Amino acid sequence: MSKILLVDDEDRFRTNLAGRLRTRGYEVVEADNGQDAIKEARLDPDIDIAVLDLKMPGLDGIQTLREMRAFNPAVQAIMLTGHGSLDSAKEAGRLEAFKFLQKPCSVEELEEVLESAKEEVVFAKARHEIVHHPPDRRSAKHWLLGTHNSRPLFILLGAALFAILALLPPPTRLVELVGTPKSAPETVTEGPDPIMGFASYRDMEPGETISEYYSEKYKLGEEIVQGPGPRAKAPLEAEQVARRAMIMLATLMVSALFWATGAVPVAVTTLFIAASLYFFDVFKPDGVAQAFAKDAVFFIFGVLALSKAITKTGLDRRIGLLLLAPARNLTLFLLVFLPLLSVACSFLSEHALVAFTMPLFVMVYATGMRSSGLKKDRNFMVLLALSLCFAANSGGPGSPAAGGRNAIMVGILADYGIAPTFGQWVMYGLPLVPVLSFCVGLYFLFALKRKVKVPSVNVAAEVRRAAEKIGPMTRAEYITAGVLVLVVVLWITSSRTLGMGGPVILGLVLLNVFRILPWRDMQSIHWEVVLLYAGATAIGAGLASTGVALFLADAFVAILPDFMATGSGLAVASSLFTGLATNFMSDGATVAAIGPVTVPMATVAGVHPWMVGLATAFASSFAHMLIIGTPSNALAYAMAKDPSTGEQLVTLADFFKHGFFVLLICFAVLWVWAILGYWLWLGFPAV
Repeated sequence: MSKILLVDDEDRFRTNLAGRLRTRGYEVVEADNGQDAIKEARLDPDIDIAVLDLKMPGLDGIQTLREMRAFNPAVQAIMLTGHGSLDSAKEAGRLEAFKFLQKPCSVEELEEVLESAKEEVVFAKARHEIVHHPPDRRSAKHWLLGTHNSRPLFILLGAALFAILALLPPPTRLVELVGTPKSAPETVTEGPDPIMGFASYRDMEPGETISEYYSEKYKLGEEIVQGPGPRAKAPLEAEQVARRAMIMLATLMVSALFWATGAVPVAVTTLFIAASLYFFDVFKPDGVAQAFAKDAVFFIFGVLALSKAITKTGLDRRIGLLLLAPARNLTLFLLVFLPLLSVACSFLSEHALVAFTMPLFVMVYATGMRSSGLKKDRNFMVLLALSLCFAANSGGPGSPAAGGRNAIMVGILADYGIAPTFGQWVMYGLPLVPVLSFCVGLYFLFALKRKVKVPSVNVAAEVRRAAEKIGPMTRAEYITAGVLVLVVVLWITSSRTLGMGGPVILGLVLLNVFRILPWRDMQSIHWEVVLLYAGATAIGAGLASTGVALFLADAFVAILPDFMATGSGLAVASSLFTGLATNFMSDGATVAAIGPVTVPMATVAGVHPWMVGLATAFASSFAHMLIIGTPSNALAYAMAKDPSTGEQLVTLADFFKHGFFVLLICFAVLWVWAILGYWLWLGFPAV
């Protein structure tokens, strides 16, 4: 049972109430004044609930609560008073007192409030990132397993894994690759260049090695004094670059472990990534900043802030009326709405659509809880959030406009003079999209629908009722809608020059100028998600720049059996490796690292480059297992919280578990329906 701090200056009342609570199993600590109460609360970390008399000599209940909150912001206070006043109640409310009861109250009423306060303690500690260890779970085993954001076992495993990978000598093949010079153009015809899969291969000079290019680009190496002239830098040796590559591999493995298990807060993992880049000299300080400040990071920040404006004005409910009209029950939601959404994501930003739609799902969740009388239904939120972002990810193969990864593949194929047109890409990619999302819907229909406690949900009706409550569109909605249309148009027409972050940042400036989204609202976004995605992009930059991404791709190709090294088997193998890698790297970095390897492999093996190139690009959309895989995952995770308590309803483990099975389903659909199905019927044009 919880330990209760009971503070009251009336000795008889306090002693009597404490005794009656103890007979009900509570452990009670007594204090007759605010000063002693503060000392007790500071010395005993198990005290998370305080029953405070509002009027006491010296420090009153409100002052005592204020002091206690300074060192334990999660403490829940139940205020008792026989001298209640409106001002006191307002002040207690401002300090977020859990309950304000008239004194004397019955012990039964107090016990009911105490039980509710126990639940709120857990949520409050989660919001303030305070480790919660119930008294009955304090064995060494439970300490090691810990709680979300504090799991010592996995922290120790991560430290051991990092040390092993960092101290191991780099593989000979890795040293060989980073020390191999780029072939001259006239020698490429003799066979594919072994380092063609390096992300910056096209920027290297003939005869230049990866270690030399990496040293020059990031200003690494030792200075050489050459007389009175300017100092030059000797490039790093291949062994030195390979050491840094192993550091990046260790950073990737440990970060993936922490993200998957919730060992530490996600933002702290990002700080760990930054520390690795700094202290092991992977990049210089300016290079570390550049690795984090990618376009995708500004895009994530912008979309999170823009979604606040859409929710604040009520525009999300108008958008929901259009998108969710067919979703009259959960079955139609999963099997009709999701395919429609994924097709839309083939031509619009799937990240933006998730950002617009997810707040609606939070509203639907809250309405379902109220109508059914439930406190929470985690499976319901998991179904809504994960099916949404997995279906949005499945829209990636539909067209070149679906994401930067597709543009990267078009550029790789263009280097070989065989790039498909927009229409040709759509012909090979769009038929895959609705089948993928339909299968995603089927998975959640069988895996989670029966576990949902809400008896029936008409998503379309809930959104329609919510829209009707707010009446006709306001000036703020019209302005927000206009800014949204402008941002989407710029995404479609100018993303190659402005990126994805530029248009949305412009939109935020306009919304601030019109006083629809002040800076205070922008500050309240989920910054941990922005930091998380910044860490993911930094890992991708480090993997690509040090050559370890090339090493991983090379190792994968080397172990392929003969039947997967030619024909459709090569496309299957390429998609398999890409689909696995994209869960740990950004999709663009994955295609940039793997695409230049798979495309020339296809040429050598006599396979049409489109088959392997498109399979590689399509599989880069299967980033379902970790929230770092795609902004859609990060956005859904950030918003999937209980609107009443702030509890995180969708966890990293949910992504890993359900994402793994959906990943297998996506592989099967890509291989059977596309590569071994309608692609063979369509054929490929002569090269």
